[in-house]
Amino acid sequence: MPIVAVVDDDEAVREALSDLLLVLELACQTFDRAESFMAEYVPDRFDCLITDVSMPGRSGLELQERLRELGSTMPVIVITADVSPATHARALSGGALACLTKPVNDDVLFRYLQSALNHAGGSRGDDRRDTPSDD
Repeated sequence: MPIVAVVDDDEAVREALSDLLLVLELACQTFDRAESFMAEYVPDRFDCLITDVSMPGRSGLELQERLRELGSTMPVIVITADVSPATHARALSGGALACLTKPVNDDVLFRYLQSALNHAGGSRGDDRRDTPSDD
């Protein structure tokens, strides 16, 4: 069963995403900040990462950058309340599969998760993923 890591400082968001992933029959592990995730990070442990941008300590974008520095090719989906084009551009140029604005549409998130998990092929290590349309 694929495992998705969720990193968000908002407990309600973590719980909502965890519930959604459960309905989608995906295993989930949640973290309240990037540092908590990194303390337990092991290459190939997770099939996908969903991370918020704005959190205490290291931001989700900094987390994504750190993972890339470590050689991770794990698909990353960034979620944010920040509608700034600069934030979205930074996430995507940093290798995120998607940068979705909160509140996140479940169907759109599901399509991106499908894309991430299909292209990872369960190997937790594929390099490049296609992006589904979000219309």
